[in-house]
Amino acid sequence: MNPSFGTYQLAEEHEALREAVRSLAEKEIKPYAAEVDENERFPVEAHNALVKAGFAAVHVPESFDGQGADSVATCIVIEEIARVCASSSLIPAVNKLGTMPILLSASDELKQLVMPSIASGEAMASYALSEREAGSDTASMRTRAVRDGSDWVLNGTKCWITNAGESTWYTVMAVTDPNAAKKSAGISAFVVHKDDPGFSVGPKERKLGIKGSPTREIYFENCTIPESRIIGEPGTGLKTALRTLDHTRPTIGAQAVGIAQGALEAAVEYVKDRKQFGKSISDFQGVQFMLADMAMKIEAARHMVYVAAAKAERGEPNIGFITAAAKCFASDVAMEVTTDAVQLFGGAGYTRDFPVERMMRDAKITQIYEGTNQVQRVVMSRAVLNG
Repeated sequence: MNPSFGTYQLAEEHEALREAVRSLAEKEIKPYAAEVDENERFPVEAHNALVKAGFAAVHVPESFDGQGADSVATCIVIEEIARVCASSSLIPAVNKLGTMPILLSASDELKQLVMPSIASGEAMASYALSEREAGSDTASMRTRAVRDGSDWVLNGTKCWITNAGESTWYTVMAVTDPNAAKKSAGISAFVVHKDDPGFSVGPKERKLGIKGSPTREIYFENCTIPESRIIGEPGTGLKTALRTLDHTRPTIGAQAVGIAQGALEAAVEYVKDRKQFGKSISDFQGVQFMLADMAMKIEAARHMVYVAAAKAERGEPNIGFITAAAKCFASDVAMEVTTDAVQLFGGAGYTRDFPVERMMRDAKITQIYEGTNQVQRVVMSRAVLNG
């Protein structure tokens, strides 16, 4: 047997993909990252470049005219974009989040309606689960959907919707049976189009970071959609939502790894150039130890993310622990690494003349969205205690 057979490494295709995405990110996305953040505008240059290169939604299966990339490949794409611009990395990340419920549970008809437009880049998708009073406690949502003949009519408000206003399709969770014995069993999932009557979007949230990715409330006022737009059977929406997060939490881990990697590289370049006491500050052991810890933690986070993505791709059972762990660990690492990067830059790191303060602000959200890290620890502890 070949001694290298079955060794633990990425496929050549994955490494080739990384090179291609990194090259595109450096040329087409990085030059606009600071200005996108400063002006809080959608990164149209990144979107156009990603669509043209086929990187805007690589997860879409070939059967829907997509790239058919596996979960690890999707994480690599997100990681490499986040390395230069976290806002832009939300284009492929949220396209996967918004369409994963459809891929997991929708009818063939509904998949065929939505997925080819995502694959071509003609459309983007968003995911609408959270409400102001139903964040971590998703089962307490108030948005309602009522059957009316051959239609469903939705009423309510969803908040924290990433890329709202830019997306064409919205995967929406709503209560269809308010009297269900178990609240979670009364929730269904639907696909709403931006042009559906009764659908509208609110103003942009004023955020700490990821300012290039708009976050808005979305409103349903007697929003009427055909009955064929329900995802799966009535009452299965929350189950689908939780299965979705098992597949998408690694993508947030990947985003966190990318942000951290970008901050580390910026810090390494800066400390080599910065002189104090007659020599480069990279010669000081205190600085060297900080860089070593940053690099070590990034590498650990990266491998945890890839393992989680690979397990999800294989459809392994009981992946809740590893996907929660990957997202939680990687996002904690990103916050720590970007904070240390700002420290290594000294006073310069606190200014918008250098990218690390933006990376620090962007990193924070990875500890919050797609389940706060406190919720991830609840998920992990349950898995540990229940074997």
